[in-house]
Amino acid sequence: MTLVQLSELVDVSVVNLSVLKNDRAKAIRFSTLVAICQALDCEIGELLVLR
Repeated sequence: MTLVQLSELVDVSVVNLSVLKNDRAKAIRFSTLVAICQALDCEIGELLVLR
């Protein structure tokens, strides 16, 4: 799935998804995280990594 496709599914701009993808986000709304997980059919723990 491309960022453009994901953007359309979760109603988040491609720019904001790119910020998340490139580890430049300072925060993320829980609702956005849930929407991304639903679109990708994954769990939140599969997207988050502790550093």
